[in-house]
Amino acid sequence: MANAPDLSIQLQAVGDEPRHLSELLTTFPLAAVVVDPFTHESSWLLDTARRILAVFREADVRVAFVVAGTDGNGAARFLGPLTDEILTLADPDRSLARSMDLGTLPAFVAIRQDGSVIGSAEGWDPLAWREAATSLADMTRWSRPEIPAAGDPAPYAGTAALG
Repeated sequence: MANAPDLSIQLQAVGDEPRHLSELLTTFPLAAVVVDPFTHESSWLLDTARRILAVFREADVRVAFVVAGTDGNGAARFLGPLTDEILTLADPDRSLARSMDLGTLPAFVAIRQDGSVIGSAEGWDPLAWREAATSLADMTRWSRPEIPAAGDPAPYAGTAALG
């Protein structure tokens, strides 16, 4: 499991000012898919990640894509129209991945308001993603997404989180 992140990390929502992670956690836990815009492995999972995050969108959970290694403009170029659907946060220096000790992207992380980790999964390991999503669903008393689902890619290791 990933480490609890440093809550003073700044992430920038596309089209907005940078905010500390603690500000994004004031009301709800955060469910985020952390992706690397410079790898095919992260792009292969965008549809699956969108589907998983959409399940939690109506729950008391803030859902987001965290795009590592680029600014808001790069994040918007990588995700395209997904930035209009799901909060997109840029992490230009990969400080979130580093702080959480993530070794591989894409990753799914669920973080409580106090910064503790509810669940995490690295690479595309559907069973690990299911376990992390189930932990979040249990905590919020929400339905869990089907993982894996028809059309999802086959499992793969992902790429180094720190570039």
